[in-house]
Amino acid sequence: MSKGLRQGDPLSPFLFIIAADALTNLVNDAIQSGCFKSSMVSNDQQHHVLQYADDTILLGEGSWENLWSLKLFLRGFELVSGLKVDFYNSKLYGINLEDQFLNAASAFLSCSIDEFPFCFLGLPVGANPRRCDTWKPVVDAMKKKL
Repeated sequence: MSKGLRQGDPLSPFLFIIAADALTNLVNDAIQSGCFKSSMVSNDQQHHVLQYADDTILLGEGSWENLWSLKLFLRGFELVSGLKVDFYNSKLYGINLEDQFLNAASAFLSCSIDEFPFCFLGLPVGANPRRCDTWKPVVDAMKKKL
């Protein structure tokens, strides 16, 4: 029986990086096989995974095929890595998707729906970057640290 990783264990961050890299590889394999369609930013740029520590954002088209693939490779990641994806604390965001689809998708994935803008790593995502009030919480946090 293994003890698992304890906080302060010097190998913990390294092992987590290996596991996070495995998740990225699962997503890449799903994209290459055509099972998962990522978000296209332009004709030659696509984005599908943003990761920092234990926070991960997966980007893809809003379709049932993508939802099935997402659920399958996240469950596969759990089985292979021994880590658990916390679906109940996960959020689903939709751009130009019908509310009915988002509600069904959140029930299917056992996660909640949230709206833009939201904060990721303390930075606003989906807010207007030209507005001063968008950056006020970030500036205030930096002032506190100085």
